[in-house]
Amino acid sequence: MNTSLLFLPDISGFTEFVQNTEVEHSQHVISELLEVLIEANTEQLQLAEIEGDALFFYKENEIPSLERLLAQVEHMFTAFYSHLKLLEKNRICPCNACSSAPKLQLKIVAHCGDLQYITVQNNRKPFGAQVIEAHRLMKNSVASDNYVLLSENLTSHIGLTEVYQTKLFNFNHGNNTYDGKQINYLFSIIDKNELKLKPLNQAKTVNLDKPATLTFEKEFPISANQLLEYITNYSYRKHWVKHVNDFEFKHNEVTRIGSEHVCVINEDHFNFTTIIKDVKPGELVYGEKTTSPPPVDELYQFFVITPLTSNTCKLTVDVHLEAKSIIKKMIILMFMKKAMRKNIGESVEQLFVFVNSKENSR
Repeated sequence: MNTSLLFLPDISGFTEFVQNTEVEHSQHVISELLEVLIEANTEQLQLAEIEGDALFFYKENEIPSLERLLAQVEHMFTAFYSHLKLLEKNRICPCNACSSAPKLQLKIVAHCGDLQYITVQNNRKPFGAQVIEAHRLMKNSVASDNYVLLSENLTSHIGLTEVYQTKLFNFNHGNNTYDGKQINYLFSIIDKNELKLKPLNQAKTVNLDKPATLTFEKEFPISANQLLEYITNYSYRKHWVKHVNDFEFKHNEVTRIGSEHVCVINEDHFNFTTIIKDVKPGELVYGEKTTSPPPVDELYQFFVITPLTSNTCKLTVDVHLEAKSIIKKMIILMFMKKAMRKNIGESVEQLFVFVNSKENSR
C-alpha cells in the first residue's frame, strides 16, 4: 500500500460556544467557518466527513511535500481568521453567538499511514488503525487551542524536524500515550498576528443628510434584540412583508453588513444589500439598499429599534427614495410614494401580528 495523508481541521471552543450562545446563530457561524475551510483546500484533499465542528480530509496514496503541506496549513488558518475578522467588523447582531464568534480558534491535526476503506451508502471513507490514531491525536496535551500538530509518522515522511523554523511556524516536540502506545509529534502554536489576513471589504456606514421620504413608528412588546432577529432573519420575511412572492438568500449565514438578498415580486427580482447608519447609543439598526425598482435610483430602508424597557421597544422605519432626474422625482411624488406608504405601513402592522404570534407560541 502507498502512504496516505489524514488531515483534520477542528474549530476550537465549539462546545462552549454552542452551550453558551444562541443556538441558531452559532450553528450558522460554525457552518460558515466550515465552508471557509473547505474552500481553502488547495491540495485537492478529499472530504471524508464533517464531524460536528471538525472536517476529516484525506489524500489517498500521496503525501504533499513539506512546503506544500505547511502552505496548506497556513492557507486554512489565514482563511479562518480572515472570516472571523469579517464577522467581527461587519456584525449587526448583538447576540452572544455573534459577539463571541471572534473568540473561536482553529487547530489542525495531520497524520499519515496505510489506509483501509469502507463504503456506507455509496460513500467511501478511510477506516482502520491510522484513522483512529489521527482522531486520538486531537485530544492531546498541547497547551493551546490554536495550533498545528503533525504526527511522527508524518514528520518522518516529509522530513520535518524541530530545526525547521519560520516566522509563523515554531515547532516543538510532544507526545501522548493512547491505550498504552506513545505517539510522538511536532506541534507549532500559531500566532494569528503573523498571518497575512485577506483585506476586509467592509461596507461603509451610510449617512443621508435629507429627511426620510417616509417614516413609520410602532411599539412592540418584546426586547430590542428579539425584534432585530425577527427583522434580520430573512426566513421570516415572507410572513410579514406584503405583496412579495419569495425571498432568496443564503440560509446558513447570519445577516451582517454586506449580506445580500433578493426580493421576488411577480417575475421581478429586486437585489438588496445590508447597510447601517449611525444611531443613538443603545439603539439597534438594520438597513438595506437597492437600486432595482424603477423609477428610483436608490432606495434606502432603515429599521431603527429603540429599547423602552427590557421587554418593550419602539420600531422606527425610515425610507429614503433617491432619484436624480426631475421626471423620476415627479413619478415618485405622484404615484410611488403613496403606494409604498400603504405597503410598508401594512408590513409593519403584519410584523407586529407575526411577532405576537411567534412569541405566544413559545
